[in-house]
Amino acid sequence: MKRRKSRQINVGNLKIGGDAPISVQSMANTKTQDIEATVSQIKQLELAGCDLVRVAVPNEEAAKAMGEIKRNINMPLIADIHFDYKLALAALDAGADKIRINPGNIGDGARVKAIVEGAKEKKVPIRIGVNAGSLHKKYRDTENLVKALVNSALEYVDFLENLDFFDFIISVKASSVLTTIEAYELLANKVDYPLHVGVTEAGTLVSGAVKSAMGIGTLLREGIGDTIRVSLTADPVKEVEVGFKILRALNLRNFGPDIVSCPTCGRCEIDLIALTKKVEDALRGYKTPIKVAVMGCIVNGPGEAREADIGIAAGKKEGLIFVKGKPIKKVPEKKLVDALLGLISEFGKEN
Repeated sequence: MKRRKSRQINVGNLKIGGDAPISVQSMANTKTQDIEATVSQIKQLELAGCDLVRVAVPNEEAAKAMGEIKRNINMPLIADIHFDYKLALAALDAGADKIRINPGNIGDGARVKAIVEGAKEKKVPIRIGVNAGSLHKKYRDTENLVKALVNSALEYVDFLENLDFFDFIISVKASSVLTTIEAYELLANKVDYPLHVGVTEAGTLVSGAVKSAMGIGTLLREGIGDTIRVSLTADPVKEVEVGFKILRALNLRNFGPDIVSCPTCGRCEIDLIALTKKVEDALRGYKTPIKVAVMGCIVNGPGEAREADIGIAAGKKEGLIFVKGKPIKKVPEKKLVDALLGLISEFGKEN
């Protein structure tokens, strides 16, 4: 696939756009002013491989907390600002690496100008974050939501460019997968700024992952997207896990374990669902790229296990372990997971 050409910007020490890898973003769901809880959650996101994180800044206490949070984490920190432009200025003073503002609710041009001037001074980028659910009132009654999203974004693009500010990212999100895809496709042909891609308010883990995979995956396959966020009503760590699975499925980033497992059928002689979950749970936070097959029958098992770096082809009360396509030993069912994890640990040391 050919990736859309975009200009490159820096968010903290992370490059976005251009030929930089597509980054995975999430958002803390703690109260930002609860510094201990917020830092703890962000560290869990770091372990999952998250590249940058956003926090809500609904009040001055939250804005002030960003400084202490930033000192205790190792990834760029983004301030999410709605309504009160002064909170953006306070977040900039506290050390925010990026400011996200929504054209639908930030206020008049003078307030936006104040944010831009503050961002210029601190050399901090801005995200123009347009959402279908919170469009500026002049765009809310339009019959063409796709054009409304894009026109709202472009209005802000013109405003920022007229202020001689070009250090920004754009997003045009909707909860509808098709609306989201069409809006980004339209926008991608009009600007060369980096695009942050996602389906907003996608839902709970399963439905949200499906919507995000369809929306984000379609756009990435078209070469559109420089950062992504999978928006889930779930633990933010799950957003990161799903995000990397989308990127891996498109061969855009190879990160962590790729677990291949069969859907089970009447031929299965082992509790494959429980076995696979044990393996998946044990490998959470494992960052070395590795393909692991956990197969439960003689039809697909040996073949898929041979395609993996390490794999199990399980039978009745035992399983055959493969390494790089070669069977090395039979292991009793009770010892399968430990044996597999031991080999994966050795693989990690060698790679």
